[in-house]
Amino acid sequence: MASSKDYLEFVLDQLIPLNDVSYRAMMGEYILYYRGKIFGGIYDDRLLVKDVSAARERMPEAQRELPYEGAKEMLLVEEVDDAEFLCGLVEAMYEDLPSPRRKR
Repeated sequence: MASSKDYLEFVLDQLIPLNDVSYRAMMGEYILYYRGKIFGGIYDDRLLVKDVSAARERMPEAQRELPYEGAKEMLLVEEVDDAEFLCGLVEAMYEDLPSPRRKR
């Protein structure tokens, strides 16, 4: 099932204070970036973030879910209605995220 553009826009609205969040559509889903680094995505109208230590510290009870078959597990963010929490989560994760790969 593909994710809706409405859900994407809702999540992006929650993240407006960060000023540097972008996305890329990919096969009906959306990959989310903060300052050029992938921090998560929207899969089947669920916000999933990378399983990094900062995310685990802020969401110790978060469920691990597969964004799609064959992928690594990610953490489900249930507090999408809390913009302050969401922005804090993404900012805290930034240092733990891998740098983007250089294109050849």
